[in-house]
Amino acid sequence: MKACIIKSVVCAIGVMSSGYVLAAGGGGVVADPGALEGKHFDAKGNAPSKYTVELQKSLRKTLPFEDRRDFEESKRGLIATPAYKTIMADAGNVAWDMGSYDFLLQGKEFDSVHPSLQRQAILNMAYGLYEVVPGKIYQVRGFDLANISFIKTNTGWIVFDPLAAKETARAALELVNEKLGKRPVIAVVYSHSHADHFGGVRGVVDEADVKSGKVKIIAPAGFMDHAIAENVYAGNAMTRRLYFQYGVLLPRSPFGHVDQSIGKNTAAGNLGLIEPNVYINQPYEKMTVDGVEMEFQNTPGTEAPAEMNTYFPQFKAFWAAENITGTIHNIYTLRGALVRDSLAWSKNINNALYRYGNESDVMFASHTWPRWGNARIQEVMRTQRDSYAHLHNEVLHLANNGVTINEIQNVYKQPESLKKQWAAHSYHGSEEHNSRAVINRYLGYWDANPATLAPLSPKDAAPLYVEMMGGSAKILAKGRELYKKGQYREAMEIVNKLVYAQPNNVPAKDLLADIFEQIGYQKESPSMRNSFLGAAYELRHGMPTGASPKTNGPDMIRGMTTELWLNALGISMDSKKAADMNFVINLSTPDNGEQFVIEMSNSALTNIKGQQAKNPNLTVTLNRSDLERVMGGQTTFDQLQAQGKVQFDGDRKVFDQLRSTLTVFVPDFELMPGTKPKAAQKPVAQPAKDPFAAQEIAITAGE
Repeated sequence: MKACIIKSVVCAIGVMSSGYVLAAGGGGVVADPGALEGKHFDAKGNAPSKYTVELQKSLRKTLPFEDRRDFEESKRGLIATPAYKTIMADAGNVAWDMGSYDFLLQGKEFDSVHPSLQRQAILNMAYGLYEVVPGKIYQVRGFDLANISFIKTNTGWIVFDPLAAKETARAALELVNEKLGKRPVIAVVYSHSHADHFGGVRGVVDEADVKSGKVKIIAPAGFMDHAIAENVYAGNAMTRRLYFQYGVLLPRSPFGHVDQSIGKNTAAGNLGLIEPNVYINQPYEKMTVDGVEMEFQNTPGTEAPAEMNTYFPQFKAFWAAENITGTIHNIYTLRGALVRDSLAWSKNINNALYRYGNESDVMFASHTWPRWGNARIQEVMRTQRDSYAHLHNEVLHLANNGVTINEIQNVYKQPESLKKQWAAHSYHGSEEHNSRAVINRYLGYWDANPATLAPLSPKDAAPLYVEMMGGSAKILAKGRELYKKGQYREAMEIVNKLVYAQPNNVPAKDLLADIFEQIGYQKESPSMRNSFLGAAYELRHGMPTGASPKTNGPDMIRGMTTELWLNALGISMDSKKAADMNFVINLSTPDNGEQFVIEMSNSALTNIKGQQAKNPNLTVTLNRSDLERVMGGQTTFDQLQAQGKVQFDGDRKVFDQLRSTLTVFVPDFELMPGTKPKAAQKPVAQPAKDPFAAQEIAITAGE
């Protein structure tokens, strides 16, 4: 059966070539029929070592498990649990499968899972329709990574954060209407610019109603820019890296994927985007929609670059978006993103505490569960405020005393008073990678040792270490000795060098995988756990093959500005191919009145908006609506020219020169050495992608 499970994982990746859609920030459903029986899904996998078992036992004695309030709050207000546990995508695949995590509900203690993480994973098993404020506010939880919230107005519903996929959002709306009476959706609020908070919008409203003004879509200032821009420039790298952070290849199992900290996983369905028609621009802004009063608090630079909380004065209810949930969040997200501002995050929570916290009776959010009672709300707000503030202040205190970015993860510790509070635990983040992020934000990656300023690449440095340590046999022997003693980080340090020096050394890769596996079992943060277990999987079985997942739908392309697309062309350009090229192109899109100058010089492609060169080599004129079809891969410039929809005035040769330099990125590179198959399976024939089509966007969620 283990071999069957491995095959199922590979198949889940292989079907990418036949229309598989990677979830926003995650993967498709990879269930493990052996999970309920406690069987490891991998023939090469190991049970927890005696050192891991001893660690988990000690944690069960020292963590504050006597505090059961989160369990009481997570169950409060349950109205209905659906009879079904799977939701199908329109494309025919399983978009959501809550039942694949049923192994968590057996009442077992898993030594392969950090006890605190197992607790969080059980809390996130909430599944169904819940009442938050009697007769007024409801949530559907467990239908996607995020919660979808419904505010009852005089005549309809205001929907807060319509999940990541059309299919899961549609199912949630159907459940609400079935149990509470059918009402129209009159408004949607996007709390912030991550895909699990807007991607399912087409499951709850029709775009025509938004364009006509019949339905409001309300979002924080800068939403459209950030919903797309964060994931474009390094999107290919982000897509590959999220295989580790989200455990894309890992089956749902006590030995694999157990949780994603703010929810179980992300739905593998149809992600869309409808542009908002109402923006919140002021720090605080009041609005009444069909009898429901709301005050929006803009909190830019916290969990997302565009994000807002909401207060409902009639109900004394505070919506904390993703700024306050059941976990300390990422200051740096492992798939890659700009480092966030932990000080700003703390201050925005403080502003909410003093403006709304003193009068709120309930606090609910786009993930995890609500908190009721004013004292409880203030307790959680202060706990999270202080967690972000302590992280920021203590890390910089240590940095100002000489602790470097390469040491801080071993030095920074939360105070005991915070460790005793569940709301201060870093499931989505981790103290290790968040502390490094704070230093990186202020001081950058360099630790001020010149030896690390321009170091050798790992593959070049590793052979020197292997030689000086006496060769692979001695390293393997020492690595196994350290492994058997439970000194996993020390073993990792030397065996990782050997794998870089000898990527085809199977015993070395297997030993490193064994080491990673034990470290993964011990991690409280799912992102850390998934990264170690995902790397172990690829070391043992190789990286995924097949066509890359497609994430660029028409909604995402429409949301990409022309300038963003041009900037991305500059990144996809192979500068070596552009040597000695010099030209100037004017670009004009008459239907939206935009103009650009595109210049190639010194092997760099630059652009400037709102300008036209006086003597360009070439002028390209086409409507933005037609350009979007090029960006979306539906047509090409040549086809548009044949249809008379694009005009080239001047030297067409420079356009062809530009095209010859462009690279189509594919997330097929190794994250761990020696994991790419030498003779890759022959991929299913795919039509050649036009290099002017937009690169695949890394649609990530909940980060």
